[in-house]
Amino acid sequence: MFAVMESERRNRCSLSLICAVLVLVVQLQLVSTGDCPADGRTWVPFGDGCYHFVHGEEDKIKSYTFDRAKTLCQGFELLTIQSAEENDFVIKYSPEVWKNNVNVWLGMYYDTNDDVMKWFGETPVRFSNWEDSPSPADLLALDTCVALHSNTGKWENVSCLEQAENGVVCETNQKAEEAKPKASAWLSALVILSVVAIMGVSAVIWFLHQKHNFGNSILTAFEYHPPFRVLDTDRSYLVEAEETDSVP
Repeated sequence: MFAVMESERRNRCSLSLICAVLVLVVQLQLVSTGDCPADGRTWVPFGDGCYHFVHGEEDKIKSYTFDRAKTLCQGFELLTIQSAEENDFVIKYSPEVWKNNVNVWLGMYYDTNDDVMKWFGETPVRFSNWEDSPSPADLLALDTCVALHSNTGKWENVSCLEQAENGVVCETNQKAEEAKPKASAWLSALVILSVVAIMGVSAVIWFLHQKHNFGNSILTAFEYHPPFRVLDTDRSYLVEAEETDSVP
């Protein structure tokens, strides 16, 4: 009974270990296949994009010029909005970062060649949420930028050179770097091989344990037990009976 209980305990331990490793595999897969940049900053995924809400100390007044806002994105683009859902995401997530309402710089400029507003990267404006006309008369075409009001979600034309805003959101596509999938594949393969090795070792230990128990059962089953044992008193009676029968 003790051997059976010990075997069941070992089997449960092995199964628990395998389950724990499998959970680790899933977690590593989730971490390794993340498509947002891993540059030490907080990136929030939404749709096909990743967003970094720039925030400083809450007790200090924030003020960023347009050029400063682009610099803070460190090679990534300023916020571009392609749908109403994306616009809602920005205004709903803003309170998670900023206590008060802010005006967020958008990565938009006025293209004098086509006489139309465009996103950086030459992406056309497919969605808009203007508070005023996109081409106000009091702004020069080359000085026309756009800010988003976090409290209303509306867009406003502002001066690129003379105005400063207090909100910056950087954006990039959810695309993994070229070297990242390779590292993820190697990591996944290593973890899977580890799981297989653990399962193999567990199977060998279980087999040896069962073989040991089975061997004991065989020895027990084939342990020699005489079919009967003649007592000394019975043997003496038999001798006497033979002697009596032999008397003429």
